[in-house]
Amino acid sequence: MTEKIIIDTDPGIDDAMAILYAAQAPEIDLVGLTSIFGNVTVSQATRNALRLVEMARLRIPVAQGAERPIIVDYFEPGYHVHGFEGFGDYPAEEPNGDAIAMDAADFLISKAAEMPGELIICPVGPMTNIATAIQRDSSFAKNVKKIVLMGGSIREGGNITSYAEANFYNDPHAAQIVMSANCEVVMMGLDATHRTWATREDMLQIALEAPRLGKFLADIANFYIDFYVRVRGEQGCFLHDPLAIICATNPELFSFEEHPVDVIIDGEEIGRSVIAPYGTIRAQKVAVGVDDRVKQKFMDTLKAQD
Repeated sequence: MTEKIIIDTDPGIDDAMAILYAAQAPEIDLVGLTSIFGNVTVSQATRNALRLVEMARLRIPVAQGAERPIIVDYFEPGYHVHGFEGFGDYPAEEPNGDAIAMDAADFLISKAAEMPGELIICPVGPMTNIATAIQRDSSFAKNVKKIVLMGGSIREGGNITSYAEANFYNDPHAAQIVMSANCEVVMMGLDATHRTWATREDMLQIALEAPRLGKFLADIANFYIDFYVRVRGEQGCFLHDPLAIICATNPELFSFEEHPVDVIIDGEEIGRSVIAPYGTIRAQKVAVGVDDRVKQKFMDTLKAQD
């Protein structure tokens, strides 16, 4: 059985890993990509998404999304993490194709209505496009099968401040809207993603067995790993975004707790995800553990790229 998935993305090195994984995974029918600000500007994100689609030899639409958060000020991208063009030191490349005329929120609404109960939305950047779709169309949440997002944490703390994970921090109001949505939401946050990472040797293995796209991923991963060496002193990078995509089709490889999760929208702890009082908002699945087989699945799937 294949799952129909749209990835909402700000590519981004680990976004590229997630998208190229999804393009190759036999259990995924990648319906399209929507772009969002975050690791790069939204125009850069759109360009990078289009390039990844072409590199993966896919024929799927890319819809451009929001340029800034719903309410809070826009923060400049973290170029020190992903590079000035999003792919480390890899130079910017203009795609042959263009984004579709429909914006990301309308595209999400349209596709969810077209295939009610079948579509999984996977936001791996700030949640602005998803929150906008929820606000724009009251039937959107009930039409999607589920939302599997990368963001937040309940115990692990933050990775952009002491309190907040970056995707939630960049648009806390949007994250709050999505976490309280009237549909199944799975939060793949730092509690789980900090349990799995890839080394340079792992990426080199992928490059050796899948030289066309694997070499690209290994090359851009070096920049990402260099960042983790500087900030954590460890020779590897967390697989944040790929884990959300893997979880969308293989939830049995993760362990979960169920909690109502709220997001702090102002003050010193802005962007922090916290367990809310039970009964106030819908409880959702929060990933807290990762099976050892997840990393191998990630690597084996990418090694199969031509």
